[in-house]
Amino acid sequence: MALLELQGVSRHFGGVRAIDGLDLEVREGEILGLIGPNGSGKSTAVNVITGLYPPSAGRIAFDGRDITAAATHRRLSEGIARTFQNIRLFGGLTVWQNLWVAQNSARDRAARGFLSRWMGGQSGAREGIGKLLAFAGLAGREDELASNLAFGEQRRLEFARALAAKPKLLLLDEPAAGMNAGEIADLDERIRAVRERGVTVLLIEHHMELVMAVTDRVAVLNFGQKIAEGTPAQIQAHSAVRKAYLGGDH
Repeated sequence: MALLELQGVSRHFGGVRAIDGLDLEVREGEILGLIGPNGSGKSTAVNVITGLYPPSAGRIAFDGRDITAAATHRRLSEGIARTFQNIRLFGGLTVWQNLWVAQNSARDRAARGFLSRWMGGQSGAREGIGKLLAFAGLAGREDELASNLAFGEQRRLEFARALAAKPKLLLLDEPAAGMNAGEIADLDERIRAVRERGVTVLLIEHHMELVMAVTDRVAVLNFGQKIAEGTPAQIQAHSAVRKAYLGGDH
């Protein structure tokens, strides 16, 4: 069953068609890879899905509901969370506070008391954050400022912060960027673990070994249009993909 559907979605910036008539389906429970050369429209697609950019044309449905015109915070409340290419943590807040902010809605803060929750929160909130700290390998680091973490730790915290929103669909925008081989292997395990928890994943990534290892299906963009879709093996053998993205004709 499709959890997310893009039907004829376009986003134009003046005369530039960043994405152009894109049809894309993300099935519930899968890990779908979205790849393509630089400038192919991958991040624009993510920004349209999450509501940072309104589409110029087309329709977006999530979990059976039309979200084409929905605000970003409404999409988050529906169950869509994301990370960013460039890490966007709250550097002046602690690790704990970064997770706390993502976990709680405005209604929760108003009903239960902002200050008390900020200083420690209810037992359920503390337990949830503790599990996220363990997942991110940051147990015992909750009082450190996010800006003081090493790069790989910041990546893991941003991943955990997205999970704090309890998403149905998690969009990972180039999470392996800047990581070494060991960190990428660890990321592979975390992505698989998230899917085992019942979260559907859309992975936008340039690291082909990771994409081919962890995804169930792969969609390929070029010049804002989908040129191929299939299993990792099918994509690796696809002549148009090899020419447009992988650098060869054979």
